[in-house]
Amino acid sequence: MQCESCHAEFESNLFSCPECGAPVLQTIAGFDSTKEIQRKMKHMHDEYGDELVIDRKKFISLIHDFLPEYEKERRLLIFVYKVGILRLMFKEGNKPGGNREIATMRAKSLLLSDLFLSEAASEFVVACYTYMLGWPFEAKLRVPERDGTEVEEEEEKQPRRPLNIDEMTFYPVDAFWYRLRPNVVLKDGYTKIESFSFDGFTGIRTVKLPDTLLAIGEYAFSGCKNLKGLELPETMKIIRQGAFSGCSSLSYVKIPKGILEIEDHTFEFCTSLETVEIPPSVGSIGSAAFSGCEKLKKLLMPDSIKFIDDDAFSYCPELVITCYENSYVHKYCIANGIEVETTQKGIELNKKRRL
Repeated sequence: MQCESCHAEFESNLFSCPECGAPVLQTIAGFDSTKEIQRKMKHMHDEYGDELVIDRKKFISLIHDFLPEYEKERRLLIFVYKVGILRLMFKEGNKPGGNREIATMRAKSLLLSDLFLSEAASEFVVACYTYMLGWPFEAKLRVPERDGTEVEEEEEKQPRRPLNIDEMTFYPVDAFWYRLRPNVVLKDGYTKIESFSFDGFTGIRTVKLPDTLLAIGEYAFSGCKNLKGLELPETMKIIRQGAFSGCSSLSYVKIPKGILEIEDHTFEFCTSLETVEIPPSVGSIGSAAFSGCEKLKKLLMPDSIKFIDDDAFSYCPELVITCYENSYVHKYCIANGIEVETTQKGIELNKKRRL
């Protein structure tokens, strides 16, 4: 690896040049453009100096000029600047007796605890700010500098580590940049969408979720009235209550195989929802889970389901449930006056006969 300042060669695992002490370019997980943005912000600082750290209008104007093609990243950097993190970090790190490493760590801590940014977003911002100022920064989520051969060899030797649900969380503040966008595409790496992240985003029409996603929090997409396209990745394990309530344009949903429970109010008042595919991993359906789904017509219910709340399907006048004969679901439908079609065990549910 080569230093951008003095061009000295050194090992790729270092975060500062051993010759001149300059910071090293880093790629933060989930932000593939980190290096290019670091270069441009350093060039911006070289031209205009420390004045842009203090001058709000100048900083915002220059960020727009230097990073026109990186909209999401640009908005994030401006948002953090507006709340004063860069000025605070700069002031603390440059005061007499100040410690830049401590100032950097405090800035990251504020991003995580006060602004509720994900760790990846926090590290991306700090990596860009510190490189701009010429401060070294050791990022935890740095993507290793390796060639393709080394990566393949290591993957053969070491199996991939299982993902943790809280490993990389998408927070409501991260969703701010999508408020006026019709299409949402979340990058690979996110394992969880925090509660209320997209709540009330009426402009959203389609959502593309990463294959790394494991959980969607409470009311994460509630009130997204124009959401029509939704594909839940097979990696999903948890969908919390009310996650898609009030998504009145949603017409079709396929529940991933790893979901164990459809929680309370999950699809409540999805008035355009017609078809739902429920996998054999689901064991229960909570209160008002599909309440108010006026157009819900076809629902295949596997034998794995052993509990359904009494009002799970209230106000679903067109609903016909297909299930196995004499199963819990069959008995539930009879007890609650829901039209039912059954098939014998051992036969696929879509090869049904009318009761």
